[in-house]
Amino acid sequence: MNRRWHRPGWFAVALTLCGVALFSSLGSWQLRRAAEKEQLLAAFARTAQTAPVSLPEARRTASTQHFPHVRVEGRFDTAHAYLLDDQIRGQRTGVIVYGVFEPLGGGPALLVNRGFLPRREDREMPVPAAETGPVALSGLYAPVPGSGLRLGGNALPGQTTWPKKTIYLDTDEIAADIGRALDDRVLLLDPDPASGFERIWTPELMPPERHRGYAFQWFSFVVAALAIFTLLHWRKESS
Repeated sequence: MNRRWHRPGWFAVALTLCGVALFSSLGSWQLRRAAEKEQLLAAFARTAQTAPVSLPEARRTASTQHFPHVRVEGRFDTAHAYLLDDQIRGQRTGVIVYGVFEPLGGGPALLVNRGFLPRREDREMPVPAAETGPVALSGLYAPVPGSGLRLGGNALPGQTTWPKKTIYLDTDEIAADIGRALDDRVLLLDPDPASGFERIWTPELMPPERHRGYAFQWFSFVVAALAIFTLLHWRKESS
């Protein structure tokens, strides 16, 4: 018995290439998420004890490795708010409340992460009203939280009541929804027991090691797809 390569059909080639591309993309995405989580954890550790800087300075100095601790004065746009739905904290599900904040010094509006509210008996807790007058806020000037694979289109234009719900945060879509320029970063407010919100960010992050584990699984599927393709077309034949 010897082996001979059998020319594969176009469907087998296309299916294998699609699988390899998909699994490779998912594996790479998990590696990127692991790197993002490491950067966020390091940023929280670095800024926990630092004095806040102004928002203009934060906008100048922020980078993928630097998430400044910020103090900013301005007003909440009390007519517009967003709920990031299906969030998990420990054994509880709920929403994260985002307010639209107008900095006193001008410039684009800023999305402010006011914190997490758990569901109670399949309902969210009532959302505490944002301050109506001038207020000073402090928190971490951070990237928009990453999302999983996005399914469906932009759900915001179809909603007519506020606060609007979304399952991912897209600053371009929110900017279009409120009709004004919006910062591409968000402000994660410092903890405040009197606020009515839970603001414990870092313990809820999926560990980078778990993302790498998922990446290994996806890349294993790449190897498996190529191995199956080879075995199916490199077959034994009678002499």
